[in-house]
Amino acid sequence: MTADFSDNLFANLEEPWAEPLEDGAVVLRRFASASGPALLDAINRVTEQAPLRQMQTPGGHTMSAAMACCGPWGWVTDRQGYRYQQTDPLTGQTWPEMPDIFRDLARDAAARAGYPDFEPDACLINRYLPGARMGLHQDKDETDFSQPIVSVSLGSPIVFQFGGDRRSDRPQKVPLEHGDVVVWGGSSRLRYHGVLTLKSLAHPLTGACRYNLTFRKAR
Repeated sequence: MTADFSDNLFANLEEPWAEPLEDGAVVLRRFASASGPALLDAINRVTEQAPLRQMQTPGGHTMSAAMACCGPWGWVTDRQGYRYQQTDPLTGQTWPEMPDIFRDLARDAAARAGYPDFEPDACLINRYLPGARMGLHQDKDETDFSQPIVSVSLGSPIVFQFGGDRRSDRPQKVPLEHGDVVVWGGSSRLRYHGVLTLKSLAHPLTGACRYNLTFRKAR
């Protein structure tokens, strides 16, 4: 497994456990906790090459979370629409290579959730500061919906919303803490999801900030 649960910094953490959400969806509690410092170091290395930025939606709304990507494909949004592309529109360069620790964690989490053949080719890095949120949406710009989504929470806690097949369906409210990983696929793959507004609650590793790593098979 990717996470080193003997790490002295997190020696008193409880062992990870799984909480089912819906058919095909599960929260892997504390699955990434012990890997937190190494994951944050990797985030810093990636964002030195592909800086975090607040993208604009096709409707002209500026997203409150700042984003960067790594891997062969990066997800972007602007006035032209939502899409994956192989170059960073901010730098004109290809996206940074996905760190091994990212890829290994995503594979391990997917396998633990029942998706043993997951090979992510895109990782979205979202940084939330107090007041940032993400409205209910579907991840549907990928070409193969048989592959799951793996979402890793690092830093300050937040409330994840896991909805239904329609935006109007009432979502479950799922508190997420540092190291929690949500995996959804199968019949849950296209469910609406998002996060409520991040409150100002400091974490020892990130301060008031929360990072989210979302792994996908884009192409």
